[in-house]
Amino acid sequence: MTNPRGDGLRPVADQSEDERGGPGSILSRQSRDHADLDALMRAHDAETDPDARGRLVAELAERALRHAFAEETVLFPAYRHHLPEQGEALTAHIEGDHQRVNELLVQLQDADPRSAGYDALVRRTFETIRHDARDEEDDLLPRLQRVASPQELRAIGAAWEVQRRTSPTRPHPGVPRRPPGNVLAGVPLAVSDRVKDAAEHLLGPRAARGAGRAAAVAGGALALGLAVRALRRR
Repeated sequence: MTNPRGDGLRPVADQSEDERGGPGSILSRQSRDHADLDALMRAHDAETDPDARGRLVAELAERALRHAFAEETVLFPAYRHHLPEQGEALTAHIEGDHQRVNELLVQLQDADPRSAGYDALVRRTFETIRHDARDEEDDLLPRLQRVASPQELRAIGAAWEVQRRTSPTRPHPGVPRRPPGNVLAGVPLAVSDRVKDAAEHLLGPRAARGAGRAAAVAGGALALGLAVRALRRR
């Protein structure tokens, strides 16, 4: 067992699953997802075929974006609630990382893996994702663990997982990084992205763009309906 740091925080990697609050805790869920992202990055670095590397980057992008969106809608508000004096500064830093990742992934989305500068762009993206994961596992999650009960950590983890599974799958740098703006934008974008994903798989990128626009209109109507319903409950 690794000794705690001077501030008494123990990185998530140095804790057993029981210490983290069990497999459903936000600490355990985040750690597993970070490990999956790192495995994709290592697989990319070991791959020599440009097309295969492009597919690995696309898979990584989808997973990283869903992971980050769930943090912004569930985990970061929990930080700000449980750590009112520190949460703002702690989450603002990682929200900045998320914005940079979105911007980098927009560039990678249409880039040719054989083109000059592609590898450098991938390196910058990977470095930002790894930096984000280290900040969360070494600092933010242990701080939350210190003030939240295991039951609360598991409740946050369950909500985070639901959001992760229903989040947008493509980069959207213009979307707000905080609720309620990101939540309202996320509904039509999630619908649009999944329609694009399916259309691209079946018909190719050009058809995906048209299908995505139609889905965004339908998703926007759904988001508006949800917002109106929420206001009526108040």
